Amino acid sequence: MRAIILAAGLGLRLQQPPQQQFPKCLLRFNGITLLERHLHALKAAGVTDIVLALGFQPEQIEAELATLGWQPKPEIVLNPRYDLGSVLTVHTVADALTRGGDVLLMDADVLYDEAILRKLVADDSADRLLIDRDFEAGDEPVKLCVKDGVPVELRKQLAVGLQYDTIGESVGFFRFREETALRLAQIVAGYVDSGRANMPHEEAVRDLLLEGGHTFDVADVTGLPWIEIDFPNDVARAADEVLPRLPVTTGAAR
Repeated sequence: MRAIILAAGLGLRLQQPPQQQFPKCLLRFNGITLLERHLHALKAAGVTDIVLALGFQPEQIEAELATLGWQPKPEIVLNPRYDLGSVLTVHTVADALTRGGDVLLMDADVLYDEAILRKLVADDSADRLLIDRDFEAGDEPVKLCVKDGVPVELRKQLAVGLQYDTIGESVGFFRFREETALRLAQIVAGYVDSGRANMPHEEAVRDLLLEGGHTFDVADVTGLPWIEIDFPNDVARAADEVLPRLPVTTGAAR
């Protein structure tokens, strides 16, 4: 199993002064970066084949890896046009998507309980999404809608009249079987070739869900602490509400 961590963006919505901007995966909580927490969580889950998709200030992330002395060292792939959408970042790691085995596709800017990752990697090979049914309504969360156990929508904006029996927020972590990861790479390439490289990668995942031919299961992580960090108030919530609920061992071992 291989993990691809998307960490290329500028994080403009954090509203940092230009001279103070840095990749969001280097945000520290209790002195530990999100990147280090990802690495420890993946190692605990038995995943050591890790690819980092970088763009903005990659040298800072490489310096953090050097400080950690992490082994085996994650593979680094650079997206020079990181100012465009995350679809292009996924396209830059197409080789990692298609070289075989199950693939985890993960946003880097998430503080989370390791139990969430365990739900993603549990059992045999699978196409899997994560859903949190306890979420704040609004335009920002990427909603995952399920009907009769089948995902029927993955989007921030839902169409009027959409039929579903379960709705929640997508955690932003996905697991794909080898053949499904290959198909996702093809869909992403189509986005880039048709001039839609500025789109979020969730749109390509949505296309994968809705085209059929793939059986996705949905793991429920409701009640487990996590937060995606996009805005300044998310940093405060991460420190005040999520961090105190995480096991003390998360990211603690050096």
